[in-house]
Amino acid sequence: MRRYFGRKFLIYALTFFVAVTINFMIPRLMPGDPVRSMVARAGMQTPEAAATMQEYYTRIFGLDVPIWQQYLNFWAALLRGDLGISIWLFPQPVTGVIMRAVPYTLALLIPAILLSWFAGNKFGAFAARRKWLDNTILPVGYVLTATPYMWLAILLAWALGIIAGIFPIAGGYSFSLAPTLSWTFVGSLLAHWFLPFVSLFLVFFGGWAIGMRNMIIYELEADYSHYLQALGAPQRLVRKYAFRNAALPQITGLALQLGVIVAGAVVTEIVFSYPGLGHLILKAIENQDFFLLQGAFLFIVIGVLLANFIIDIVYVLVDPRTRTGMGGGSA
Repeated sequence: MRRYFGRKFLIYALTFFVAVTINFMIPRLMPGDPVRSMVARAGMQTPEAAATMQEYYTRIFGLDVPIWQQYLNFWAALLRGDLGISIWLFPQPVTGVIMRAVPYTLALLIPAILLSWFAGNKFGAFAARRKWLDNTILPVGYVLTATPYMWLAILLAWALGIIAGIFPIAGGYSFSLAPTLSWTFVGSLLAHWFLPFVSLFLVFFGGWAIGMRNMIIYELEADYSHYLQALGAPQRLVRKYAFRNAALPQITGLALQLGVIVAGAVVTEIVFSYPGLGHLILKAIENQDFFLLQGAFLFIVIGVLLANFIIDIVYVLVDPRTRTGMGGGSA
């Protein structure tokens, strides 16, 4: 088992290195000069003052050295935990800006992922053995899983926000409130959270329900299920084994879908102007903020890798065959 997790750690370390390198390059391949845009927003009175200010900020942000040196400086700062200073929100550090947005993204992703996975698997398992539910869940699931995140978010905002007027459609809380530990503020947080959460939950739910329904049918037709039935095993026991075996590919699918899920959360946050990492990435792109864009992508990369690592551990704990294989391989 130690060798297995050591190999996994090396794979994750290599993935992190490649992802961070790509993360460094992508903002620098964008057209335009972020410092020049920053100086233009400042409204310098003369070209000489603008040129002096641009030279000053170029040095401040470390953009006056060759790209290879910027890359080495980037890694050196990253290892110190320094993500730089935001160009858009100068002189605020990128770490502080991102840490204000991360709780909103986690508040969307964690409940949407866990609840949709649990509910989708349960409904999919029920649908596999109840025809009336199968005729309902299957078409609805196909529609939901094929629905783009952005389109569903816009539809919910239009129907429940603009037409019905039940939920707000922008922001993380009411603009008339200041963050406090009060029921009024918490209620505002939940009201602004609900529509982004539902749009993510519904799309995730459809995919998990279809996957579990198909896997349960496959497992119930497997040889071991027929053998248990021939031995007179209760139907509930056969279904229990079928559900446990069908859940294993769903756990693997969760690990494979994490990147897509995070991308869906980014798009949903942009639609609702929800103050998470997705909305932050949009603002960073609009203002050509290299350092804020790098920092936001870095947190997403770390989050996806960490979640995949946790799922790897869960898979080993859930599936005894994995532990047996690791034990045999190390002997």
